[in-house]
Order: sequence, then structure tokens, then C-alpha cells
Amino acid sequence: MDHAPQPGPGGRLYVHLADGIYAERVMVTENRPRTTLLGNAKDPSKVVMTGAQNAQSAGGTFFTATVHVQAPGFEADGITFANTAGNTGQAVAIAVRSDRAVFKHCRFLGDQDTLFADFGRQYYTDSYITGGVDFIFGNAAAVFDKVEIHEQRPAYLTAQSRTSNDQTTGYVITHSSVTASDLGGKSFYLGRPWRAFARVVVMETSLPEQLAPQGWSPWHPGEIPTHAFYAEYNNTGPGASPATRVSWSHQLSAEEAQQFTPANFLRGSDDWNPIAAAAALP
Repeated sequence: MDHAPQPGPGGRLYVHLADGIYAERVMVTENRPRTTLLGNAKDPSKVVMTGAQNAQSAGGTFFTATVHVQAPGFEADGITFANTAGNTGQAVAIAVRSDRAVFKHCRFLGDQDTLFADFGRQYYTDSYITGGVDFIFGNAAAVFDKVEIHEQRPAYLTAQSRTSNDQTTGYVITHSSVTASDLGGKSFYLGRPWRAFARVVVMETSLPEQLAPQGWSPWHPGEIPTHAFYAEYNNTGPGASPATRVSWSHQLSAEEAQQFTPANFLRGSDDWNPIAAAAALP
């Protein structure tokens, strides 16, 4: 990436990746804005960027990422981002700190802390994310639209980390499918608050029977989060059970849910259209 040409003002750098397994760490820095990585949109399993660092081997969670994106306007289509460290603690497949980021036809594979979605507005569509513990975490404003999110263990999908009610960040999972492995009769949760004002909304999404009836969990057993905002709207499947959810979660009305559509939640002051941006990719 250090030797890639700089796009002109308003231009874009396209990097085409041939089918293969790329066992290396990749850093897309702020010096490479508007970078698009193009893999195999028909079969992202054929283009794999992979590593196996965990927090112990790398010296901390935030040094484990196989791919680290700092560049604004980053896009990826048809790529698998993987961390194969397994159930060995924190091990990030990709860290995304990019405003107006788009991921389409991508796979995110790991266990604990698979996807660090931490800064800026991010849109994920037609993709697959799997992990075990807190495997979508951070403080981005991120929408997961038409995505399959697969839980491997009786743990937690999200660990969002909004720190103030004034922040416009949070995670929205919409028109998606949450699935789970055989958990041996145990349950998992949609999320727990990594920081006090964590915000996650799940709407119009299929939920499996392995989801705990309570839906959401405090960070520590017995706590009652007073500032976290966890909400659902019009979900389906055997795990959709509004009557059994924790008292500190919310069931949204159709009108309330409108603010969390991709177009509304990610619009920002510059009127960004994430759906159009994704449609422009191959």
C-alpha cells in the first residue's frame, strides 16, 4: 500500500486482488484515502487476507488486526478478512476506523473481537460475520444490512462502546439473519455494553432459538445498565420474543425505527448515501 499511487482530488485508488490466500498484515493508512480493494464478488472465500495474532502474542488487542483501515472512504468487495487464532482471547480480523466505509460481499472470520468497527460511518451489506465473544465491537456508526451474523459460542454478538449520549454512533442490524452453532443447550446474547452509553438496534432480522429470552446482557452479572440503549423492531424467528426481554431494553414503533434505517442513520451532514455507494461496487 505504501507504493500505491495517490488518487487525484476526488479520485479513487482501485486495488484488484487475484484469488489466493494472503497471509500478511495489511495497513491502509490515512495517506491512502478513497481506496477500494476488489476481490472475488461472486465467491469471497477465494480471496482471503489472514493472520493469527492474539492479544498475548501481539502485545494487546489493538495490535492483533490482520487488516487495519485508517483511510477515509475505504471500500472492499469480495474479500475474506480472517484471524485464525481461535479461542485464545482477543484476536481481530479487521480494525475499521474509516468514515464512509463500505463492505460488500465480504466475510469476517474470527472468534473473540473479530470486527473492530470503531470510528466513522460504516456500511456492511451482503456479507457474513462470525465469532464467539464480543465479535462486533467499538464505537463506529455502523449498519449491517442483509448480513448473516453467526454466533459460535454461548456468549455475546456485540460490545458497542459509545461513551456519551451526544455521540451519533451505534450499531444497527437490519434485514439480516442471526444464526448460531450448536451451543449444547446454552444461549447467547445480542450484546452487552462495553461502555456506559452503548447503542445497538436490531430490526426486521431473523433471530434463532439459541438466543437467550432476555436478549441482552449487562457487562457484569447483576448490573442494570442505566444509559445503554438496546432496542428491537419487527424481528422474526424463534428468538424474537419481545415479552421476555430485559426491562432496560426497548421495542421500537415503526416511526421510531425510521431513524435507524441505513439512509437515515448514516446520512450525516454531508448527505452520504451508503446504499448508492454499495450499489456502485461490482
